[in-house]
Amino acid sequence: MDVQILIGLLLTILPVFELRGGLPVIVEYTARHNVSIWPYFLIVLILNILIILLIFMFFDFLHRIFMRMNWYKVVFERSLKRLQKKVDKIGKDMDKWGYFALMFFVAIPLPGTGAWTGTIVAWTMGLDRLKSFIAISIGVIIAGLLVLLFSLGLFNFY
Repeated sequence: MDVQILIGLLLTILPVFELRGGLPVIVEYTARHNVSIWPYFLIVLILNILIILLIFMFFDFLHRIFMRMNWYKVVFERSLKRLQKKVDKIGKDMDKWGYFALMFFVAIPLPGTGAWTGTIVAWTMGLDRLKSFIAISIGVIIAGLLVLLFSLGLFNFY
């Protein structure tokens, strides 16, 4: 496997970059070497979706450890109270629109709006894991398709 593909795959699993950074690198490689993008595109999507599960597990593990530290517990509980007030204002609409909003947020192909951030938001808000996973995964697929179309030059803004 070429180094450029490995760099693209590595970017795909890193926060901030995710598939928004990794996919264009891979698209450029496939165009330059005249190979099909589709196998690589599927790998990028799968990696970006699998990272959701790893983030949930990672934060569960770290949270249990950090909750033993008083400073973390105080900061976390204050943050959670502030967040809970915002969630309470939304109330019943959270079940109706929350997961759609989470999906849409992740689908926006900008740095900081991907699977990492969406999963952290879902974890912090205590949202249902399965619904969050599905919403974030659909968002990743939409973002992936948009980034692919941009990378292939199908959208031009000049």
